Amino acid sequence: MKVDILWSKFLTEIKDDLTSLSYDTWFKDTELYKLINGKAYIIVPMPIHKKHLADNYSELILNHLNNITGTNFELVFLLREEIEQEEKKNNSIKEENIQSSIEITGVPHNQAQSNLKSKYTFDNFIVGNSNKFAHAAALSVAENPGNMYNPLFIYGNSGLGKTHLMHAIGNYITENSNRRVLYVTSDQFIQDFIGINKKDDKGTNFNYVDFFKNKYRNIDVLIIDDIQFLGGATQTQQEFFHTFNSLYNDSKQIIISSDRSPDDLKLLEDRLRTRFCWGLTVNIFPPDFSLRTEILKKKIISGNFEKEIPDDVVEYIASNIGTDVRQLEGSITRLIAYSTIMGGAEITLDLAIEALKDFISKGMGEKNDIQRIQKIVSEYFQISVEDIRSKKRSSNISFPRQIAMYLCRTMTSESFPKIGTEFGGKDHTTVMHSVEKIEKEIKINKDLANIIEKLKKDIGIV
Repeated sequence: MKVDILWSKFLTEIKDDLTSLSYDTWFKDTELYKLINGKAYIIVPMPIHKKHLADNYSELILNHLNNITGTNFELVFLLREEIEQEEKKNNSIKEENIQSSIEITGVPHNQAQSNLKSKYTFDNFIVGNSNKFAHAAALSVAENPGNMYNPLFIYGNSGLGKTHLMHAIGNYITENSNRRVLYVTSDQFIQDFIGINKKDDKGTNFNYVDFFKNKYRNIDVLIIDDIQFLGGATQTQQEFFHTFNSLYNDSKQIIISSDRSPDDLKLLEDRLRTRFCWGLTVNIFPPDFSLRTEILKKKIISGNFEKEIPDDVVEYIASNIGTDVRQLEGSITRLIAYSTIMGGAEITLDLAIEALKDFISKGMGEKNDIQRIQKIVSEYFQISVEDIRSKKRSSNISFPRQIAMYLCRTMTSESFPKIGTEFGGKDHTTVMHSVEKIEKEIKINKDLANIIEKLKKDIGIV
């Protein structure tokens, strides 16, 4: 039997044993490369699939392969890039470079109070290139909490889906197990910690201490949103450090979100930032045009609006509204409301332009702060914006680029990874190095300090 026919039969059979979510995430894009020497070589789309399939689905895969072929195989998961690399070396696949770990873990069943919002699920999270890895990592943790990627640290700008993914993880766990899940914001954690200092009728705080410890340590999964807001609370950071250690040592799952990477959380203690990197850190990037279009169409379908919204209107919104998912969805609500106010006017491109003109100008202004800084710095140093975003390393370009990165960091709320992306896909460490260098230079170079001040006045971002 040819491998493509065999694998098609395999996928048809295994689909019946899985939820549609699990099948689409972990099996839909797999291929059988070859069966040779008692091994089944399976192509997977991303590195995360290797470990997750080996850890959680090996027995199921082997059972189905045995039913179809009558043979027991050893599983080997590999990426297409690995095949291409090895084919360049005379098609010799070296076993030591391909590892398959086969370990099956059970899932207990428990229900718990959680603060979770049921509307946020994996089923209604729209996946695209910008969030595919974060989605796969989140589902991996949901399917095997406490064992896969602990802690899971999700970061990215506001409005890209971090909170949706965190609630989706919690909802999946509570629906499929008996584990106790707790979702809180860092503000709620701070308020609960402050409550420890309250006194009861007997003049003691024992009841409040017991309440706090029971709430945050007698659980199986802690999901804490916007961890960056612990930055100004030193004592609360100390308590979170002890809470983290207690849960982690008991193999309880910890999921954290932030608007910036752990390295960029300078107001948090080093020991906390180090622990955030023990598991898996994933970044959610702004949605591209294709994903923005899908988000808008999903909003339209779920809204059951009486009026049809043409494709050219959807494309106009996707092209002109910023990357914040909330803004994208809000633009549809605004458009429908405007149509209603205008006496039920037909929704056309002209109507959309009129209805969203203030909405779009606001979004574009927020989105272009980095581009504005790049333009003004480029003009000052008489180089092109393309040069400042390029990989050129000549001093007449690299130094203005470092100044621009410094200004982007100090004059906007953007994270190091976001700034790096706007500068031609530079790594966040490159941005950090540039900012630190300019900060030091300003202290000893009065001329540079004057240049920076002039540029800040020209940029004029509030």
